[in-house]
Amino acid sequence: MIPSLTSAHRIVVKIGSALVVDQQEGAPRAAWLDSVAADIEAMRGRGTDVIVVSSGAIALARRTLGLTQKRLRLEEKQAAAAVGQIRLAQAWSEALSARGLTAAQLLLTLEDTEDRRRYLNARETLDTLLHLGCVPVINENDTVATAEIRFGDNDRLAARVAEMVKADQLVLLSDIDGLYTADPRRDPEAAHIPVVEALTPEVEAMGGEPPPGYSSGGMRTKLVAARIATQAGCAMAVAIGNVERPLQSLERGARCTWFLPAPEGRTSRKRWIAGSLSPQGVLTVDAGAARALSAGRSLLPAGVRGVDGVFERGDAVTIAGPDGAVLGRGLSAYASSDAERIAGHRSDQIEAILGWRGRDEMVHRDDLVLG
Repeated sequence: MIPSLTSAHRIVVKIGSALVVDQQEGAPRAAWLDSVAADIEAMRGRGTDVIVVSSGAIALARRTLGLTQKRLRLEEKQAAAAVGQIRLAQAWSEALSARGLTAAQLLLTLEDTEDRRRYLNARETLDTLLHLGCVPVINENDTVATAEIRFGDNDRLAARVAEMVKADQLVLLSDIDGLYTADPRRDPEAAHIPVVEALTPEVEAMGGEPPPGYSSGGMRTKLVAARIATQAGCAMAVAIGNVERPLQSLERGARCTWFLPAPEGRTSRKRWIAGSLSPQGVLTVDAGAARALSAGRSLLPAGVRGVDGVFERGDAVTIAGPDGAVLGRGLSAYASSDAERIAGHRSDQIEAILGWRGRDEMVHRDDLVLG
């Protein structure tokens, strides 16, 4: 079935520079941003979590800093990002606050989504912000890049974020209404593809050159993003963005390309936990916790009777029953030193014991594989 935005619990929306920034004025497109905020307000009103991944920081500062040449040096891009990020955050904050929504700014890099501990920190921050009713607005942290700022990073970053937060759908708003068999700007015979069921080599060969102007991704990086998202069980749409209420337009059937999630996408991460990580320690649980785990619940500190080994937060650990039999493995939400202190205690006692409040679970069921 073709996905529908109205059925999604959590959506990530990626917006490129060419949509956010007026290329003639070098200023935010305030009216268009307000229309997107109206879409987000409507989605939030029906209970959908929305995360925005927005480009535009460098583009917003080029004119102010006199950096109007086509190609910028790395240090010029970093300087422009430092100036433009303030303007980008302000533009989103104003658009969302006018709709009664609270914007939250996060600056991430792809490395933040790949390093396990930074990944967990980012995931928990995003989950908390969504729980508090905020709309996270994420951008690549270009100001501290140590290598050349690569084109299309925010396409890939958006897909990583969608994977991180277990989004149902990722929408890439673009200057094109989806994938074509060839570049429609050059080939009048190019045919639009409404649905992609699998990313075959033939599909991946359809990526063209990036468009001119501030936009820097093109279809090539969108196909990379599609592979990341769909393998995580997330559907992805490439849709036209340069219209009023672009998400509402997509809901009402505007032409786009949907990339369908891989059937095994939701289980791939658990296969990685089960087979690709070396456990750094052992959590021994009591009989009650063992029964709870077999019923699909998370492992709470109260059910842990022993902590062996030295491990850090996010490391893989073995879960053993009261008789020592291996029940499974998972990713610990606490380092071994902290796990030892809270083992056997209720979750509402964690803050009093450690002096700070972490997760209620020692190992969350999403990070747990039995057998």
